Amino acid sequence: MPCQAASHVQENGLKCKELVIDIPADLGPAEWPEECCIYRVPKKLRKVNKEAYTPKLISIGPFHHRRQEYRDMQMQKVKYLRDFCEKTEKSQEDLASIVKAKEEQIRRCYAENSKLIRSIEFLKMILLDGIFIIELFRRNSEEEERKKDYILSKPWLREGIQHDLLLLENQLPYFVLEDIYNFACPGSSSCNNNHKEVEQTKNPEEVPKQDTPFLKLCRTYFSKYDRHPDSSIDAGVKHLTDLLRCFFYPSDLKDKRKKAIDHQYSATKLDEAGVKFKKDEKRHLLDIRFEKDPFLDYCPYLNCSWLLNCLPCFICLERMQVFLELPAFEVGHETDCVFRNIMALEQCQYPTEAYICNYILLLDSLINTAKDVDLLVEKKVIVNQLGSHEAVARLVNKLGHQILAEDSCYYELSQNLNGHYEGFWNRNMATLTTTYFRDIWRGTATVVGIIFLLLTFWNIFLRHFVKMPRSWY
Repeated sequence: MPCQAASHVQENGLKCKELVIDIPADLGPAEWPEECCIYRVPKKLRKVNKEAYTPKLISIGPFHHRRQEYRDMQMQKVKYLRDFCEKTEKSQEDLASIVKAKEEQIRRCYAENSKLIRSIEFLKMILLDGIFIIELFRRNSEEEERKKDYILSKPWLREGIQHDLLLLENQLPYFVLEDIYNFACPGSSSCNNNHKEVEQTKNPEEVPKQDTPFLKLCRTYFSKYDRHPDSSIDAGVKHLTDLLRCFFYPSDLKDKRKKAIDHQYSATKLDEAGVKFKKDEKRHLLDIRFEKDPFLDYCPYLNCSWLLNCLPCFICLERMQVFLELPAFEVGHETDCVFRNIMALEQCQYPTEAYICNYILLLDSLINTAKDVDLLVEKKVIVNQLGSHEAVARLVNKLGHQILAEDSCYYELSQNLNGHYEGFWNRNMATLTTTYFRDIWRGTATVVGIIFLLLTFWNIFLRHFVKMPRSWY
């Protein structure tokens, strides 16, 4: 029995040792949550539209490194490196030293453990990719070089490269690009221009916040997305996808987050309740406002805005209308890719500040069918570059798939819209406007009909209830 017991313990001991799990000292990016900012797109999002997250022409960073389909652009990266060194009079060793000094910090920016790439290969990759982006942006800012450049002179190639540089999985940390640029181009014209502008301003308090020289290059390259180039961008941009996100939202959105939107009526439903959609180009894309005179909350039956449809000269009645003011949303072939990558970034990096996700989910609620798109296109709130209204509706509806938002900066806006729609008087007044006062001709016919009806009743009243000489009739 003792022998059997010892044997049993020994067997159990061996089995326990085999179950021991080796825990490495370096577990990767999970140890540095504040520094990590470049992610693989979550699988549930990638399944919806894989092509929107995958580079087509060029690989930047470690996620798509070594893939054969991107090797054609490697030679172009080398040419850019050669030209950059010649123009800046900096050696490859000098430039490499900038990257080498921050190798660990760069590695920690990636959600996947980049230790699998050897140090030398990793540094070469970051240097080549970084110089390529800087040189491309620099050439784009100079008209003569833009015409001669192999990439920028070909529209299909220029658009394709720009598409790839926006992808979340195709990023370098912004600080690396800026450090290399500041080291290699300390006397750039951008720096000199900024210095002159500050000197010409007498009052220091009136000095506008200036973009850094490299940030100016970035904003010039992505100018078609930067609808407010004069607005300032907060410091702390993490990479180019993050920069693109900053183009779309105003800073005051941070004070508006409350709860998630449970339900929102569509654009056509709101239109039936008298909500007027109005385009406002002065605001950022995400700056949506619900404008309603507080007087209408107390006396909704005094809403005479329907007269504006048949008598536009009554400008004083415009304040009696209810407006939803939105900047124009341009829907083109690149819209799906751009917003999907920004939304993927927010899902990973900004779960409590997912402003773009909030905007798309609100737009998804407003657009259910092609009729909703038709209404918004008519009001110039949506610019349809796809041609088909149904295609726009499908695109917007699919953008919201698998997107989670625990709260929304549009919660109060949604509550106001729903409250207005659910008001009994609002829907009846809107029906009156649509049916009898849609335009000046229908409104005139309605008014004339009402006048004849009143005269008829008046005539009947006089005949039967008032004794007057027949000559009066």
